[in-house]
Amino acid sequence: MARLANLETEYPVLDSTVRNFCASHGIFSVEDFLIHDLYMLAAFAEQNNSSERLKEGIAQVLSIIDDMHQPWLNGMELLEDAKRNKHVFPTGIQGIDLLLGGGIRVGQLTELVGPSSSGKTQVCLRTASNVARNHMVLYLDTGNSFSPQRIAYFLGKTINPSSAQAKNQFLQKVMSNISCHSVFDIFAMFDVLHQLESYLRCQDGRGGCQMRLLIVDSISSLISPLLGSSSTQGRALMTSTGYLLKKLAHQHNLAVLIINHTVGGEGGYSKPALGDSWKCIPHSRLFLSCDRGSNNYNVSILRHPSMASGKAARFVI
Repeated sequence: MARLANLETEYPVLDSTVRNFCASHGIFSVEDFLIHDLYMLAAFAEQNNSSERLKEGIAQVLSIIDDMHQPWLNGMELLEDAKRNKHVFPTGIQGIDLLLGGGIRVGQLTELVGPSSSGKTQVCLRTASNVARNHMVLYLDTGNSFSPQRIAYFLGKTINPSSAQAKNQFLQKVMSNISCHSVFDIFAMFDVLHQLESYLRCQDGRGGCQMRLLIVDSISSLISPLLGSSSTQGRALMTSTGYLLKKLAHQHNLAVLIINHTVGGEGGYSKPALGDSWKCIPHSRLFLSCDRGSNNYNVSILRHPSMASGKAARFVI
């Protein structure tokens, strides 16, 4: 979902008159409507000189929210969709792929959880380098973690071309399939995701190289600052983020891979950040850790739609 200022081109009724009225009530995005009393908002609009225009704008935003609801599907339709579209993408990391039955699942949201230096970003970069061999990848970088040199290193380990020219051509092809955007606040991410949604609508049904993987490194660095007050707006934005990511994954057959950090829990044990409201959003949650003083990493399943929690494996990046 996007800021109202970015929607005027597609929905002319959301002009400056409507946006200024909304801003006077603390509403700057579609998400903000979800946490406001719409009856009160309509009452205030009724008292305004441009009441008819404002009510049209409010109705338009409600229509946008309505269109975001997924249609109901019966069990047979879901099964056919899973067989036809919902495959897996190997990460290129043997231990993780074996644990997950092949890799991360298309159409679903997979979350990597772990403390600092547990390999989360390295797994994302390795997955991006593997998927970008045949598909396009969008990498949303929230902390300057993206490293093209690291991706080139991963590619160099897995290819053995007959000549330096062939190696360079392959490297250029894969790197050109990866788009990286720096996003440092939640609204910037909504803007990028809104643009991505428009792009995916145009892409669907076409042949050629298509966008099939979205990585957010990391989701917690964008959402955690919003949860520090007693206001409900932060939690509403968090829920909207999760909903939009899952919608993009399901409707456009994307694999979505996100990073979450850890916080202290009971008994001194680490637990995933973002709290109970977020934990039910990812389809799969993997916990990563690293053995001190070595390059050996551990991964365990915290949540998975078709596998038991607690299953674990070791891997090397």
